[in-house]
Amino acid sequence: MLRTHTCGELRRSNVGKKVKLSGWVDSIRNFGRLWFIDLRDRYGKTQIVMTEKDIDKKLLKELSLESSVGVEGQVNERKDKNSKIETGDIEVFASSLQIYTKCPTLPFDMKAESSEDMRLKYRYLDLRGEKMQGNMILRHKVYKAIHDFMDKEGFVNIETPVLAKSTPEGARDYIVPSRVNKGKFYALPQSPQIFKQLCMVGGLDKYYQIARCFRDEDLRADRQPEFTQLDIEMSFVDVEDMISYMERLWSFVFKEVLEIELKTPFSRMTYDEAMKNYGRDNPDTRKKGERFALTWVLNFPMFEWKEEDKRWYAMHHPFTSPEDNANFKDLGKIKAKAYDLVLNGSEIGGGSIRIHNKDIQNEVFSALGIKEKEAKEKFGFLLDALSYGAPPHGGIAFGLDRVLQLITESESIRDVIAFPKNKNAADLMMDAPSFVSDDQLKEVGLKLEKK
Repeated sequence: MLRTHTCGELRRSNVGKKVKLSGWVDSIRNFGRLWFIDLRDRYGKTQIVMTEKDIDKKLLKELSLESSVGVEGQVNERKDKNSKIETGDIEVFASSLQIYTKCPTLPFDMKAESSEDMRLKYRYLDLRGEKMQGNMILRHKVYKAIHDFMDKEGFVNIETPVLAKSTPEGARDYIVPSRVNKGKFYALPQSPQIFKQLCMVGGLDKYYQIARCFRDEDLRADRQPEFTQLDIEMSFVDVEDMISYMERLWSFVFKEVLEIELKTPFSRMTYDEAMKNYGRDNPDTRKKGERFALTWVLNFPMFEWKEEDKRWYAMHHPFTSPEDNANFKDLGKIKAKAYDLVLNGSEIGGGSIRIHNKDIQNEVFSALGIKEKEAKEKFGFLLDALSYGAPPHGGIAFGLDRVLQLITESESIRDVIAFPKNKNAADLMMDAPSFVSDDQLKEVGLKLEKK
């Protein structure tokens, strides 16, 4: 056993006990033959006292900041109590010291502000910091609260494929060549959208998943090429049902994790009201002194016209249900059964009631310029599924990285992700993306064109 207690566990009630602690050297102080170190792990810090009489001087001189070490000794009451740490009433008088791994000179000062690129390059060191560890632990607590709520409400956690098929917006897909089927490609999912709808057809009426998604977007400071979303889908629901469930979900999460009581129902406004009164579809509705404000934005346009392409696009996605009795001869006036949830002026989730009628789905594809042949090639399985007794259904997806950034009040979304990419979609620690060998390319039937 390398430790009997954590570095944040010992109290005055433990005085006189023999203990073993392991952790990282947070600070070193030497006064003649007397040595003090603060030993740290993710639970806290404990002051360790060592003398050159009990511990070899050569070993003590080997100590360096951030080395991982183990000590064994007796818990004593401190004379100079430290109210800044929870173990401040005690110290451990060490009888033995073991240096597991000596740390060389650090590439940056872990207790001072450092450049983000340096922190990302040495992310394993950055993760030792109090801020990052706090964010990772909070992230875990949010996930646990979500799982607890969804389980209590009868939802089923279902994993969907990561190797899937390219979507209509395929230019933003990450594609994966197939070695077995040369010349063909998988696409990494931008969303589990189609699969969760198929779960509804399959009778799994309450689906959820904390899903990894991938999007090869243009470079933006607040986006990541891979991200995590809470994906939810339900059968036999309307807009009001979805809103009710989601308000109870986030009320539960905020209460469990942050001990904050959210006021329900959340405020609401239409898309047209948001644009008229705030000039944006993600309004910040916080009042003075209010930390969090959640607002639903409803009745989005079904389609939006892109002048550069001279064509209509789905404002949400092509599986969103239009309003009842929609007039497809006037696409610009059709409203969607869509809803966004906004937190402090940032959209954290978007969803809609889905199309469960094959004929309406085909009409939407036609409005988007997706020909019948293309629709059959890309979504034939979905159109077939819709014809086999598909139930009315709806869903929503929440960007958990964004939620966590907002509730931790972090400057960057990268501060709530363990191993993020930088602003250029690069992993500085792994040096990715990187080139691969000609042999690897040949094996999957690819050859790079040299310029």
